[in-house]
Amino acid sequence: MRPRPGEVLHFSEDPTITVFRPHVAATAQQPEAYVWAVDDARCPDYWFPRQCPRAMAWTLPTTTPADRDLVLGPGGGERVHAVEHAWLPRLLAVRLYAYRLPAAAFRPFGSPVPHAHVATTPVEPLGPAEPVGDLLRLHEAAGIQLRVLPTLHAFWAAVTATTLGFSAIRMHNASGTPVPNGSV
Repeated sequence: MRPRPGEVLHFSEDPTITVFRPHVAATAQQPEAYVWAVDDARCPDYWFPRQCPRAMAWTLPTTTPADRDLVLGPGGGERVHAVEHAWLPRLLAVRLYAYRLPAAAFRPFGSPVPHAHVATTPVEPLGPAEPVGDLLRLHEAAGIQLRVLPTLHAFWAAVTATTLGFSAIRMHNASGTPVPNGSV
């Protein structure tokens, strides 16, 4: 599930949203109210149940071959997503929907590289919510490794000590104890 030209997407388990209103997210690090959406590059970050903790890494032009092999493995593609064993049943069962939103209503958010798009006024979807479908197949079709681990913390610590690009979402929902960066 990807946006078409002129669109950004919002993923939700609720297929009944008719207007997206700016709000301050519970996990927000800024006080402003926004409507959140993502572009094509960041869509795969949201092919998960909303509350599912996940850690993601991808190659960058500056990624060293040693770091690529360490995290992705030989022939491992360009991107990996990791989830915990406890979340696998929910990942397989979730009914996830995508809302197509007009990109013109949004501006890039995040620095130095934007990781989302935000709007400060209400936004109406361009149509009804669309079922995203089989999340495992989406990962497969996009060439993204999907790893299932007992806990995400050691993976996250290792990834953040490399030259790969990385992001994590809902890590406060991950099991176990965080590991200092670079420790595995």
